[in-house]
Amino acid sequence: MRILASLLALTSLLSTAYSYANPGACSGNCNVHDPAVIKRSSDGKYYRFSTGNKIEIATSTSLAGPWTNQGSALPSGSSINLSGNQDLWAPDVHLIGSTYYLYYSVSTFGSQNSAIGVATSTTMDVGSWTDHGSTGVSSSSGKAYNAIDGNLIQLTGGEYQLNFGSFWGDIQQVSMSSGTSKASSSSAVQIAYDPSGSHPVEGSFMFYRSGYYYLFYSWGICCGYDTTRPAAGQEYKIKVCRSTSSTGGFVDKSGVSCTNGGGTVVLESHDNVYGPGGQGIMTDPTYGTVLYYHYVNTNIGYADGQKLFGWNTIGWSSGWPTV
Repeated sequence: MRILASLLALTSLLSTAYSYANPGACSGNCNVHDPAVIKRSSDGKYYRFSTGNKIEIATSTSLAGPWTNQGSALPSGSSINLSGNQDLWAPDVHLIGSTYYLYYSVSTFGSQNSAIGVATSTTMDVGSWTDHGSTGVSSSSGKAYNAIDGNLIQLTGGEYQLNFGSFWGDIQQVSMSSGTSKASSSSAVQIAYDPSGSHPVEGSFMFYRSGYYYLFYSWGICCGYDTTRPAAGQEYKIKVCRSTSSTGGFVDKSGVSCTNGGGTVVLESHDNVYGPGGQGIMTDPTYGTVLYYHYVNTNIGYADGQKLFGWNTIGWSSGWPTV
């Protein structure tokens, strides 16, 4: 009986260790790719920015919706003179002082001819955004990285850094000027890298908590699941490393360096959730720390246009994020 009880306890423990909460509720316009969510300081309204429609803006009174699409942030596209300047990707939005900064990517799929742009607004509403073009972070064929998927973080000392990158040399970092619209240096430092395969690391998001900088990123194949499904386990998933410094030394929960393939899984395919990624983190007054992302619901369909807005509250009991 003692052996049986021990086996049942072990089975329960393993089941718990590999289970994930289902996404939080979403109503209204829930189809989304690469979401970025922020709550407006003046009235508490939620704004969600996403890839497509020259950066789609949706609003809601709740994280759970109902979400209503409002239109494009940059209806004329970007002033950056690159292919893809009418098809903007991977928004990242922050309030700095009294101004909202929107970082976006200009590129075409599979190309290194890329740049990260920035626009500003004081309200975030449709029609209020001013495009400022390139941040000075760009790439071309043969460079060690791909300049897309920008994410700004303010450090504890008040200065700003921009993390970015996708495949090639994976996640890179540059310092930003005090105005945060331009990089203060074109010299990038690598902070995450998977040396295996095609180096499928992208979409970084850095978050500071209790003495650590947590580097979240998407690992795996992001798109086209309806035409070519990746081998099991090779689809998008969300991983994390952490460091006491924002500029390097990131390791996973097992102590493996994030520049040598390290990364602890935060969320991966489970139940009817497939390929979660394109994530961000926000601190919400109702739910606490929230991980938001896009995913495919296998009961609905695998096409890129069928990806849905997902979110989960994050637990920190071990010092590492869990959902």
